[in-house]
Amino acid sequence: MERQMFKIRTMNKISAEGLDLFSRDHYEVASDIPNPDAILVRSADLHGVELPTSVKAIARVGAGYNNIPVDECNKRGIVVFNTPGGNANAVKELTIASLLLASRRIVSGVNWALNLKDKADEVPDFIEKGKSKFEGPELKGKTLGVIGLGAIGVMVANDAVNLGMSVVGYDPYISVEAAWNLSRMVQREDTLEGLLAKTDYVTLHLPLTDTTKGLLDAEKFRIMKKGARLVNLARGGLVNETDLIAMLNTGKLAAYVTDFTTAELLACPSALCIPHLGASTPEAENNCAVMAVRQIIDYLEEGAIVNSVNFPKCRLERHRRSPNRLIVINRNVPNMVGQITTLLASADVNISDMVNHHRYDNAYNIIDTEQKIPTDVAERIKSINGVVSVRLVENGED
Repeated sequence: MERQMFKIRTMNKISAEGLDLFSRDHYEVASDIPNPDAILVRSADLHGVELPTSVKAIARVGAGYNNIPVDECNKRGIVVFNTPGGNANAVKELTIASLLLASRRIVSGVNWALNLKDKADEVPDFIEKGKSKFEGPELKGKTLGVIGLGAIGVMVANDAVNLGMSVVGYDPYISVEAAWNLSRMVQREDTLEGLLAKTDYVTLHLPLTDTTKGLLDAEKFRIMKKGARLVNLARGGLVNETDLIAMLNTGKLAAYVTDFTTAELLACPSALCIPHLGASTPEAENNCAVMAVRQIIDYLEEGAIVNSVNFPKCRLERHRRSPNRLIVINRNVPNMVGQITTLLASADVNISDMVNHHRYDNAYNIIDTEQKIPTDVAERIKSINGVVSVRLVENGED
């Protein structure tokens, strides 16, 4: 039997290293393709964009997913993927650079030096006499607070230890994997306030949510040491900008480095604004594209889910004796599995293996059967109150 041809729409320029993973025999990939099965997106804002009814998945080629209407996707059973860790090293390197820029006044010194180009032979003397204006402390021996110990935060913490800093980490939701990767030299702090009170530098590495919006405000800034320095390459909304600028202007905070620039921050002498460069390396773009494409392929061809922001991790190994696979997405309410399996049994369809997981209000089922599932049975399952979508997945073997 001829395998299904899947359609993929790209909303931004996606690394060829990722797109090349799509078999041209089974995938059509284009920026204007109609009725796509999946969408690949980087920075394009999908809020307000009409998503075709054919869309089964959206993959964000990056970690943040604020540009994707996740609530709408939940209602429609669209699985949203992201690529955590794919750009972690790139962001980590920029964070380390930002810590140095916050301390050593390198940018101010470079800008000042550029204004001396008309001094001809006097340049060396001017440089030597003026350098004291740009003094700044070393990182070694100082205390760094890392808020958020995901893939990026762990790498920043570990490298800061290697730079000779004392590192304190705060993350009430740290994963087991992150904990395994974290250096034993990193101290754990149980409260955000405790971290802020003891650190000379603070760097943010957590998503922007309803609970983290404005996480650092005037109250939190007052807890920090006088002259502390803050780096935010995560999300601008994590910081109350009005309160931040007030603290910078009074000298309570010595410096703020961010790649989320506003006109108000540009006007603040103690704020250093850089372009949004966190993931802007060829390596990061390739890594994220490869991860996103592999996740889309696994989902469309096998129904497997990994790194979804709205659905549970779910995978079921396929066996030759059960070549027929049914994917059912439903609301997480009682007796859904019972109703589904009863309809299959009434059609003499034997279930050889299945898995059911849920996350929030979404439940996800992979059901392998020995017999081919009749189309009318799939339609009856889809009509069950609470079922969002039903999909028959082909074997995947030619």
